[in-house]
Amino acid sequence: MATGGTVYGLLFVTRAPPVRVGEELKIVWRITGKGDLAVTYESPSARPGVLTFGPTAHAGSTYTRPGDEWGTGFLFDEPGCWRIHLERTTVSGDVWLDVAAS
Repeated sequence: MATGGTVYGLLFVTRAPPVRVGEELKIVWRITGKGDLAVTYESPSARPGVLTFGPTAHAGSTYTRPGDEWGTGFLFDEPGCWRIHLERTTVSGDVWLDVAAS
């Protein structure tokens, strides 16, 4: 769900879904709007996560969706539904990702 624009995410998984606890996940985002991208995420128990990298701006890509592109890295340490929040100056959005036990 996005407010003021659009948010798209492309998951780079190391094996077939679902995403599992203890596996690093790279997500490339395309988000419209202006300004830098801020990304936060929290566990099902409302504990904040720490990105393994990013957000890193990408200059070029074959992922053709509206907006600018960034890469981010996540490491989930708890099963359940995680909330990922993305925000630029004029656009914000939330994505929920279900993470399975390892």
